[in-house]
Amino acid sequence: MFIQPWDTALDEAEWKAWVADGHDFGQLAVNGPPGQPPAVVPTHFACDGDDLLIHLARPNPVWAAIEHDSNVTFTVIGDYAYIPGPWRAAPGIPAVEGVPTSYYAAVQFTCRAHVVDDPAGKADLLTRQLAHFQPNGDHAPVAPGQPPYGRMLSGICGLRLEVTAVQAKFKYDDHKSVQHRATVADLLTERGQGLDLPTAAQQRRRTDRIGTWKP
Repeated sequence: MFIQPWDTALDEAEWKAWVADGHDFGQLAVNGPPGQPPAVVPTHFACDGDDLLIHLARPNPVWAAIEHDSNVTFTVIGDYAYIPGPWRAAPGIPAVEGVPTSYYAAVQFTCRAHVVDDPAGKADLLTRQLAHFQPNGDHAPVAPGQPPYGRMLSGICGLRLEVTAVQAKFKYDDHKSVQHRATVADLLTERGQGLDLPTAAQQRRRTDRIGTWKP
């Protein structure tokens, strides 16, 4: 992932807070067997310390690929919006000559995948995921051989993704003036489509922290 100096995470705490703030859905990319393209699977995940936990159906094609090569990438993308050219036109330049762009946040994890396929291990993994997604505990226990979930464990495999590197990108025109960023955030708020509002919130948050960007 290419990251300009002004788009980089300000610190580790920034991207960790962003992931923790409801950004728990991403894409797992695995290397395909020789002669085959990579496989990409969208899925929810939960953090367990520095590891990521996911589970997928047993028929999923990723298992053969992971057996061949356990090095994988997991990417989370959010708070994105298309920014029209006129919004970015420099002063004195005709609006129609403005250069459009995309705003987004992305965290990309390089991982070593560990398959979890024993019943007890899968039950533990699912229990940890449920603790994240249903923290109120409004679910039955997950235990091998016990209803209602025990009989379903054979239909899935778990993955514990051991994170070995992280890249984080927050692309919100931080190299442009504070006034420009404030104006675009206002325009996003006014447009209010898709993820415009959270995108504007990210731009304002970054502007508050960075102010005028200095190389």
